Amino acid sequence: MISLLAISGSLRRASSNTALLEAAAALAPPEVAVSIYDGIGDLPHFNPDVPDDEAPLAVLRYRAALAGADGVVFSTPEYAHGLPGVLKNALDWVVGSSELVEKPVVLFNASPRSTYAVASLMETLTVMSAIPIEAASITLPLPGRTLPEGGIAADPELSSMLGHALSRFVEAINQRRTEA
Repeated sequence: MISLLAISGSLRRASSNTALLEAAAALAPPEVAVSIYDGIGDLPHFNPDVPDDEAPLAVLRYRAALAGADGVVFSTPEYAHGLPGVLKNALDWVVGSSELVEKPVVLFNASPRSTYAVASLMETLTVMSAIPIEAASITLPLPGRTLPEGGIAADPELSSMLGHALSRFVEAINQRRTEA
């Protein structure tokens, strides 16, 4: 079984990024469990003076969720040509720890206009020694689209794109396991 942790950079209830991750969870192959992390808004502001052994419970839970995943799926909006503060804050909490080191990551983008945020997130993850699987990273053309009942997962074109991206990500994770 492969365990994926999905993290949305949006706190909006009707977030297209969260909807994209929910569709990924629904479309995941049977041997893949996708868990959507919903505690990003509970993380306190990052403070480098807080020692690891005194980290708040929300941070410990977040770190444990990352550590337990075989790979991490990110989907984020772009605000003012950058990452949302809540996602940057979440990443800052694990810069000095090892949860993302050598961890395969993929970026699922809900808008072709979010190029700055995607580039920034990719740069940050690379600096943190995560392993971006660019061949599995995709941008879905969601803006202005009328989705069928059942949303992204029910749309033939979008579900096919998302399913193929998930398959490529799983293949990359399995390949890394074989090489290890």
